[in-house]
Amino acid sequence: MAGSRRSLVYVGIHGCCVALDRDTGDEVWRATLGTDYMTVYWDGEALFVATRGEVTRLDPETGAALWHNKLKGLGRGLVSLASNRAPSAPMSADAAAEQKRRETEVETAAAAAG
Repeated sequence: MAGSRRSLVYVGIHGCCVALDRDTGDEVWRATLGTDYMTVYWDGEALFVATRGEVTRLDPETGAALWHNKLKGLGRGLVSLASNRAPSAPMSADAAAEQKRRETEVETAAAAAG
């Protein structure tokens, strides 16, 4: 759906990062990255997964790897993740309703055009 984002939950388990639909629990995508424990980190914009001393940035909508860093020379231990990205302020109910209204208009116009 153009302009619409599905709400997802990201799970790191046994070498895989799995995206689940927040409302239904259905699996949306799965990325296999290793065989160890994982750290999954969402900073509100970007999704990072760390396993076996390596870090990968995944596309949060598809699970495709955007980049990978082996962190050479630092070993294969557990990785902690943090970001200096400032968290965005929570959207007010009025702003969320207005955003939803605009998304619906775009989807309706796209459906009528094509």
